[in-house]
Amino acid sequence: MRSPSINPFSSSLFTNIGSPSSWFTIYASISSFIMILRTIINDLIPLNIRTYIISKLQSFFINYQPNNQVSLQVDQYWDGTTNNLFQAAKEYLPTKISKTYKSLKVGKLLNENNILVAFDGKQPVMDEFEGINLKWMLIEKTNNPTPLRNPNVEQYPEMFGHPMYTSKPKELEGNRFVLSFDEKHRDKVMEKYIPHVLSTYETIKAENRTLKIHSCRDGGWRSSNFDHPASFDSLALDPDLRKTITDDLDRFFRRKKIYNKVGKPWKRGYLLYGPPGTGKSSLIVAIAKYLKFDVFDLDLSTMFSNSALTTILRRTSNRSIIVIEDIDCNKEVLDRSKSAYMYPDMYPDMDSGAYMGAKVAMAGRSANAEKFTLSGLLNYMDGLWASCGEERIFIFTTNHKDRVDPALLRPGRMDMHIELSFLKAKAFRILASNYLDIEEHHHPLLEQVDELLEKIDVTPALVAEHLLRGEDADVALKTLIKLLQGMDISKGNEDYS
Repeated sequence: MRSPSINPFSSSLFTNIGSPSSWFTIYASISSFIMILRTIINDLIPLNIRTYIISKLQSFFINYQPNNQVSLQVDQYWDGTTNNLFQAAKEYLPTKISKTYKSLKVGKLLNENNILVAFDGKQPVMDEFEGINLKWMLIEKTNNPTPLRNPNVEQYPEMFGHPMYTSKPKELEGNRFVLSFDEKHRDKVMEKYIPHVLSTYETIKAENRTLKIHSCRDGGWRSSNFDHPASFDSLALDPDLRKTITDDLDRFFRRKKIYNKVGKPWKRGYLLYGPPGTGKSSLIVAIAKYLKFDVFDLDLSTMFSNSALTTILRRTSNRSIIVIEDIDCNKEVLDRSKSAYMYPDMYPDMDSGAYMGAKVAMAGRSANAEKFTLSGLLNYMDGLWASCGEERIFIFTTNHKDRVDPALLRPGRMDMHIELSFLKAKAFRILASNYLDIEEHHHPLLEQVDELLEKIDVTPALVAEHLLRGEDADVALKTLIKLLQGMDISKGNEDYS
């Protein structure tokens, strides 16, 4: 006798739905039905058709929204180049992920210090801005072509901005974000929310960026991570001078609109001068870490022409510090005659005959014999090329300010002159606190050291080296006092620099 077949949707089966055996029978029947259906679909429908149907269904459910909803699509690439708004959203949205978010991406790049967090698009990210509810979705493109890598683009990005030079295929689509919100908030989203995302992105980049130091080699820049430990807290700097410097940096950093309003490039120049060992290089490090700016260390002795200088400086980035150390030691900068005819107003003592003679002499040179001159440097600092880049700081250092050409020292080029002199009492107390953990300046030997420092010229570098040798505060201070007492006051620091 043939056994009756089980119909998973028969009415008799659902009459006893309350029993455990009935639930198990329903589950088993439905599972069998789904497996048979999946087998039929896989056997009868080609893979490309199945993929097409699934993608359309996903697109329908993801993009479906009520009539009062607006969607903005933020593509990863725009005309073959990276869309900055996509990058901004990528960095901004992890800050809006709540603890209830279930799926995240976490990683760390080889040369970066920070842990990277991103969401993978399996859940929407909800945001709220001035009473507006916004929803972000990440739509990943599964068949991305691999971008072609061009190392020249990484080294000289400004030379490869044109689509014909881009390292990415023009048809590259990439991933995209979809931002949804109520239609009535369209204007506020466009005028306030999106600028808010972009500004937050810039802040995040500044806070999390790994600082780089770049050195000039073979007509290009070579970079490495800038992990120098110096900071304003560790510098042996008079507290009043430190406050003056940081206040000036803060004022420069927040006044972009003022610079634009008055028609000046957004840049500032500093001259650091003083004897060797007084902390000029350490102050540069402190400024870079305070502003979170990269450092470009420019050696003028490698510049063979003005055009080479212009080319290499154009390859510096915004938010950077361009450092030219020991400016007084560069013979081309010190040779005023090579640039006198270009800037006769800088040299009022030169009569018209001497001026014309210099001009004729320069004009007689071969066009192929162009040299690096002071005028080339001045042109980049405040001439037409000064507008190529913004949010930059120029720092020159010298041990002998009197040897620097006055043309470099005037406001607009070197806006602030900072003298770093020998160690005195206030700055020494900072060293004692940092090196010997003497809190709140309480130690009976400190006043004796203060008195000696008022009479003797000694550099912070020398004192710091002696403090570093000892672990016990009493022993270190006694050794330092003995050293200072043994120094020839008339010669000061000359034998110890």
